[in-house]
Amino acid sequence: MPRSQRNDNFIDKSFTVMADLIVKLLPIDPKAKEAYVYYRDGLSAQNDGDYAEALDNYEEALRLEENAIDRGEILKNMAIIFMSTGEEEKALDYYRQSLDANPNSPSCLKNMGLIFEKRGRIAAENGDQDTADRWFDEAADFWTKAVKLYPGGYLDIENWLKSSGRSNVDVYF
Repeated sequence: MPRSQRNDNFIDKSFTVMADLIVKLLPIDPKAKEAYVYYRDGLSAQNDGDYAEALDNYEEALRLEENAIDRGEILKNMAIIFMSTGEEEKALDYYRQSLDANPNSPSCLKNMGLIFEKRGRIAAENGDQDTADRWFDEAADFWTKAVKLYPGGYLDIENWLKSSGRSNVDVYF
């Protein structure tokens, strides 16, 4: 039974019923509808922390989905799972794939920057400032792109860029 049909949360059930009605009523290709159902079930599993089930659903959604932007969202959610489980290289790979499908995704850029900034902090804590600076510069590159796409949306990152001297833009919005 699909996850969406066994959800016990009233709000989630209500949303699922409404989404199902909209999907049924809209003139959408059956393959796209099926991809959406897998995507929705993947989101539900991901929100419940069932990452294995979420990844299975996302894989099926990817197999069916043809729209580049929707594929990018699926890949981004897969990257978030890998990032959550500490599989940073896999996460970066999926973020890159997501950006290939949708280059205008500030959240992918932001999250990639988070991974590089973390690596910089670890290198700095280990006394390797040269390596730390390289990772921080990498983070700054991704974060600069993210704040340009989403001005005012990542104020903490904008502040980090300015305070670290890695900002090459005075005003983002």
